[in-house]
Amino acid sequence: MKKVLFIVVALFTFSIANAQKIDFDKKLKELGIELFEPAKPIANYVKAVRTGNLLFIAGHGPTRADGTNITGKVGKDLTTEEGYAAARQTAIAILSTLKAEIGDLNKVKRIVKVLGMVNCTENFTDQPKVINGFSDLMVSVFGDKGKHARSAVGMYALPMNISVEVELIVELE
Repeated sequence: MKKVLFIVVALFTFSIANAQKIDFDKKLKELGIELFEPAKPIANYVKAVRTGNLLFIAGHGPTRADGTNITGKVGKDLTTEEGYAAARQTAIAILSTLKAEIGDLNKVKRIVKVLGMVNCTENFTDQPKVINGFSDLMVSVFGDKGKHARSAVGMYALPMNISVEVELIVELE
């Protein structure tokens, strides 16, 4: 009886472990997302710093694969929906850097903390709706591992007039 119970528990544990394993690179392809070679930093800093099992990723903007950025103030030049799309593009840029830094997105244990900054007018108050473009993509790619603590704040200006900037902290296996 003990032997049968052990086998049943072992099979159940194995099936749960395999059901929870997701190939994040494959998930990106399913979502139609292509990562790109990250650009070099524009000043005296590095794109990411690892300490222990945490990776701190420097602020990224909504950079496209061709190196151009989505620019403008949300609430003036861009709608909330366009800001959401810019935040989503920022997520793709950060995932590109993350992949370049760690080589394999399956090393991600958890998206821990997001600081989202929105270049917006002084009366714009929907920063969380804009940064949802970033957060929604992290959850779409990483599932529960993509759920994170977050701040979403408005800024009067961001470098090069980018519409969104995001910093990220990731826990690695």
